Amino acid sequence: MIKFLNAFLIVILLSSCAQLQLPFEVRQIIKRVQPELKQHQVYVGDPVFIRIFKEENILELWMKPENQSKYTLVKTYPMCNWSGRLGPKFVEGDHQSPEGFYATNIQNLNPNSQYHLSFNIQYPNEYDRSQGRTGSYIMVHGDCVSKGCYAITDDQIEEIYILTEKAIQYGQRDVPVHVFPFKMTDERLRLEFTSPHYYFWRNLQTGYNFFETHKVPPLWTVKNNQYEFY
Repeated sequence: MIKFLNAFLIVILLSSCAQLQLPFEVRQIIKRVQPELKQHQVYVGDPVFIRIFKEENILELWMKPENQSKYTLVKTYPMCNWSGRLGPKFVEGDHQSPEGFYATNIQNLNPNSQYHLSFNIQYPNEYDRSQGRTGSYIMVHGDCVSKGCYAITDDQIEEIYILTEKAIQYGQRDVPVHVFPFKMTDERLRLEFTSPHYYFWRNLQTGYNFFETHKVPPLWTVKNNQYEFY
């Protein structure tokens, strides 16, 4: 069921509408998400952006329509599970799901995962390493179980995985995966003023607000042990 995703996929790009010759199983998966794609005028192969919110237990799938500069929200998935509590991951084995700005690419897609399908979000990133944080193999995957990862159902990971894989195959080098403790509104963040993570979350909020304003995932770097966005 799973190995067909890479081993037997034949893609023929004939036009902007991405005419496809696909195995039957892939066609069935795409058919499930097709109403949302059609509604938002996006196609298989268009760029993908993923946002995860722990408190709300949701994963947002955004895509960028052809010849458009802004991303549009295509579908919101309820998450089965994530590990730990609100706040960043600190060390390997703490069973804590990280927060921050990550990405996946072709090397990090795993069609043969023990959790049905998965992709690695490349934790720790440059910021995490600057903070001395450790860990590995943090993924978005199916099977609804979590030991530090973000778990969704098998049907859901099939849709997200295929759209992510196709976006990469059509030229998107990295698919951003941004993870937040909650929707980063000023009102919500004020409730966390006494949290030890407050200033870290304020830093995350800057990247969150960039996307909320521009509907384009920000680029970022690390300066003075903080994220800087542009």
